[in-house]
Amino acid sequence: METLPISAESFKVGFIGAGKMAESIARGVVASGMLPPNRISTAVHANLNRRQVFESFGVNVFSSSEEVVRESDVVIFSVKPQVVKKAITEVRSKLSKDKVLVSVAAGIKLKDLQEWSGQDRFIRVMPNTPAAVGEAASVMSLGTAATEEDGALVTKLFGSVGKMFKADEKMFDAVTGLSGSGPAYIFLAIEALADGGVAAGLPRELALGLASQTVLGAATMVSKTGKHPGVLKDDVTSPGGTTIAGVHELEKGSFRATLMNAVVAAANRSRELSQS
Repeated sequence: METLPISAESFKVGFIGAGKMAESIARGVVASGMLPPNRISTAVHANLNRRQVFESFGVNVFSSSEEVVRESDVVIFSVKPQVVKKAITEVRSKLSKDKVLVSVAAGIKLKDLQEWSGQDRFIRVMPNTPAAVGEAASVMSLGTAATEEDGALVTKLFGSVGKMFKADEKMFDAVTGLSGSGPAYIFLAIEALADGGVAAGLPRELALGLASQTVLGAATMVSKTGKHPGVLKDDVTSPGGTTIAGVHELEKGSFRATLMNAVVAAANRSRELSQS
């Protein structure tokens, strides 16, 4: 039977799971004006604090996941990987081909999500932790019966907390190594830059502020100018100047190779975990 499209004007979104990621996405969707909070729901079984958090910005909070599924056109499973199978099978009888199903559980493949749910209209999304501040780098892959229109709708939802990219699911281990684990690499870099500033004589607070803003500014330049980062690096590297002296030290320490190796190591570990 033909898959019915989701109405962009009236669709409702439900979250199975009421953790930080679900909260970040829900807040982003409301703040962007894409959906009013009364068209968003989640379920809280016992944690009064999480109920209060979602109710504080107008989201409907039910007492069971079944109610969330019944009220939703798009169902987002935002739970930890070790419990996603249980979360899906508990509501399996309420799922149908008329609902778009989404999982943000790391390492859980589409074939398993489709098997557990009995539905093929599934989309797998891998966001990262900067979703909490509206700057996620998310990647999605469509399941067997998910349409391009479904993908466009999910892109709009996750676009409210950052940028969405599309990739074949076979690339997701590499995605994990880069954008999934990447924030930790950058946090280390910011910490090291700040420590360098302190070593050079700056107060700690000033050093950390300069380091974090410098990383933010550099990333924004890459994103907004469309220039290759090597070109931008050359633009600030004068012959015999201060910057090339610093870059030389980074090259002696295999800075680029170390970052490349970190991405590959994390990707390999993701592949190992997904096969275990």
